Amino acid sequence: MHGGELFENVIAFLKEQEADIVLMQEVYSCDDPTINRQYRSMQVIPGIIGYKYTHFSPSYRDFDRTGGKAERGNGIFSKYSLVPKDTVFFDGEYSEDYRDVSGQFGNCPRNLEHAIVQTSVGDIDLFNIQGVWDMDGASYSEKRQRMAQIVVDQVKGVKRAILAGDTNATPHNQAIIDIERHLNSVFGKDELVTTFNMRRKDNPGYATAAVDMILTSPSIKVIEKSCPDVDISDHLPLVATLDV
Repeated sequence: MHGGELFENVIAFLKEQEADIVLMQEVYSCDDPTINRQYRSMQVIPGIIGYKYTHFSPSYRDFDRTGGKAERGNGIFSKYSLVPKDTVFFDGEYSEDYRDVSGQFGNCPRNLEHAIVQTSVGDIDLFNIQGVWDMDGASYSEKRQRMAQIVVDQVKGVKRAILAGDTNATPHNQAIIDIERHLNSVFGKDELVTTFNMRRKDNPGYATAAVDMILTSPSIKVIEKSCPDVDISDHLPLVATLDV
């Protein structure tokens, strides 16, 4: 939520979870120590939580909230070493012209961040997604078709892959079905009623929209999973314990 307006809540949740790997969207990166630390999440969180390795894929430079000092995008925090791979944009490209204001959200550059985490049992390909946006999460639009094809091209044939984040599409969207030909959803199609934090939403439509997802290669087994109802963002977090 704007990089962490509920920053203290985010920190408390991360401390409680003690997760090995965290994938975030709409996270900020900035080296200027004078700026509010919610806009320096990539720099601040590792020191507080103890994540030694990070990877950041910026989508745009934010002039609306940070005066251009910070970039916003997808970020990975890990207790295991990370090898950067690539960043692929679904629609558009990295921008210093985009303005994050009402009426422009559909034009926001959104990307798929890819890094490899190196563990004692082998490498795992991590794909951190923020999908293309519109107000109809069920629409199989041209942009979503392109998004699905990009994801498929990236994950097919990968031995151990974890795809997670905000797809901005509902589970029954054909775009998600396309991706599920290669990856398994951790949560069933109707298992989650919503992945939005309705404390922070006015539109009642969000109460029945589950757009945040975790998908994995068939070789990865799910041990535990949950969607905690916590007030850390306008979205709810997804948590999974996986056997790779």
